[in-house]
Amino acid sequence: MENQITEDEARLALSSIAHRRNQVLAEIDVPPLYWWSVAAGWVALGVIADLHVAWATAASTLVFGAVHAGLAPRFISGRHPTHQLSIRSDVVSRHVSSLVLAFLVLMALVTVGLGFAAHADGAAHAATVASLFVAMLVLLGGPNLMGAIRRHAAEHTADV
Repeated sequence: MENQITEDEARLALSSIAHRRNQVLAEIDVPPLYWWSVAAGWVALGVIADLHVAWATAASTLVFGAVHAGLAPRFISGRHPTHQLSIRSDVVSRHVSSLVLAFLVLMALVTVGLGFAAHADGAAHAATVASLFVAMLVLLGGPNLMGAIRRHAAEHTADV
């Protein structure tokens, strides 16, 4: 028995597949808690640096780096936006983690530059001022970066 699929049925099936794929692409994200945690840690590091206790600054930086290195791989891939959803790696670019880390390195450079500028301007708590500004950039820029990644993924799959 041979089932013939009409052109309209095929078009509807392809449309349904594209719609479902777009729904999955819309889920590519880094959990908001990640961005809030990074921003809070950034500010904490700035406050600790302004205490001018070298060992505390070094220790807190190492702890922040170690915790981030331990937890970030799970969160910054963009494949695990919630505990209920895991997106296949062939749907999410393997460069998502690299882009997130590059963004954080850029924010570190901005922090250093702003800290030096604030210190040169006579700010009493230059590191805190710089870290607060950069924490806001992380909270705004991180989700925007993920939005750009989602748009790129949607455009890339439109060609497939």
